[in-house]
Amino acid sequence: MNRVAITGAGTINALGEDVPQTLEAMREGKCGIGPVEMRDVDRLTVQIGGQIKGYDPEAHFNRQQIALYDRFTQFTLLAAREAIEQSGLSFSGDLAANTGVVLGTAGGGVNTWDENYRTVYEDGKNRVHPFVVPKLMNNASASHVSMEYNLKGPSYTVATACASSNHAMGQAFHLIRGGASPIMITGGSEAMLCLGGIKAWEGLRVMSKDACRPFSANRNGMVQGEGAAVFVFEDMAHAKARGATILAEVVGFAMTSDASDIVMPSMKGAARTIAAALKDAKIAPDAVGYINAHGTGTAANDKTECAAVADVFGPHADNLMISSTKSMHGHLIGGTGAVELLACIMALRDGVVAPTIGYQEPDPECALDVVPNTARDAAVDVALSNAFAFGGLNAVLALKKV
Repeated sequence: MNRVAITGAGTINALGEDVPQTLEAMREGKCGIGPVEMRDVDRLTVQIGGQIKGYDPEAHFNRQQIALYDRFTQFTLLAAREAIEQSGLSFSGDLAANTGVVLGTAGGGVNTWDENYRTVYEDGKNRVHPFVVPKLMNNASASHVSMEYNLKGPSYTVATACASSNHAMGQAFHLIRGGASPIMITGGSEAMLCLGGIKAWEGLRVMSKDACRPFSANRNGMVQGEGAAVFVFEDMAHAKARGATILAEVVGFAMTSDASDIVMPSMKGAARTIAAALKDAKIAPDAVGYINAHGTGTAANDKTECAAVADVFGPHADNLMISSTKSMHGHLIGGTGAVELLACIMALRDGVVAPTIGYQEPDPECALDVVPNTARDAAVDVALSNAFAFGGLNAVLALKKV
């Protein structure tokens, strides 16, 4: 089996317009969550989010592209450009023919849905733009990345709610490890911060009106975010042969289904996935130094995830650092695992563990080292990234320092 390296990373999210800005914000424990700015915000009960402020599509795309790219696709392309530029790759010939794109999103073109429902139902128009369908479809971002870089290998989109990005990156890992492709562009994106997107989540009654405080006893719900993160996954031998800078190695992946409840998480399901990722990576539990938690800030998720970690790691759970960066950038739903992978790379490469900010009160059911409020310098050789989605769909990635 082939080893899998990460040779490029790109992002745009509430913490920064690129990877350096995002990592600096994570080091500083900066909060990117604040009042959302949008049409009809006064109709929302929840008026905060991890919104990318000051974003101007015309600074990055021409009018024809903007007509065809939903906000989630725009974010994906910006992140992909940064990742591919960092990797130093150019695509032609056999490399272009065999390189693919696997991306995750839960909602796809939610802004396009929202805008066009307004056009038809509120404004009473009987016609919409002819590009509505290609703009809103979930695979739009993967298709546009493949077209921009002439990538003709396996390309598709994964939609598994909050685990979409981890599932997508796991698929990319499998494709390279199994020899199907030498390089995969992978990650995820989401842009649900519009009236319809937030209003739908309000109905679940899991949203906080003031802040995201994972693992804190006084937490009161999740906060949505938006953005994208994209990575270049590459066959290790290929990367070394061309002298690429290797950010980290992906060494394991596991995915399971709880098969129990559409919204409530399962401790056994989460534990089974974490254990399976370690087994796939051939890594002993006590080798893990850091876990980027799913950590949504809801009581159901936080206590279930902490119980699963305690179950898998036993006494070593007390030595682990486990933090939730959703406290800073919000929950990007289908794109969240991709942004969170940046924190894992930072821990492995830079020896800096991102904090869980907003932590105020210890919770006996979350009695782990959650790296409260302040980033920590620490040597980390192995990191895990957890994602546990509605529908009981679990996906865990294991990364190793190179």
